[in-house]
Amino acid sequence: MSESCPVPTPAERHYIAVQDSAERAMMAAIQRAIDDAAAQAAEALRSSEFRDSPPSRDYLAAVAHQKLFALLCGADPETFVGGNPDIAASILENGRKISDHYWAKDGAQAARPEAEG
Repeated sequence: MSESCPVPTPAERHYIAVQDSAERAMMAAIQRAIDDAAAQAAEALRSSEFRDSPPSRDYLAAVAHQKLFALLCGADPETFVGGNPDIAASILENGRKISDHYWAKDGAQAARPEAEG
């Protein structure tokens, strides 16, 4: 017996379209916020005596990632206190699966500690 995806109802298609639109708008807003933060930091440092490079876009994206990770785990994103380690482990495993599926080269699975033993 072959299994296939059912055809979504009109209501389900509408929900999927709304969700997709919300996700795209959210990601655009996050990217704009990171770009704006980098530009603001660069401008603020230009008018000071500090001459090192301002925080990079990648650094600011990593900070956002860490704070969102803490939030998803139920922790305070400023102090990282109060998070659920089981949720953290699930999120990290999801990231590993994404990496394995989309970016890992052949044989990458064998290099993972779980596969060694």
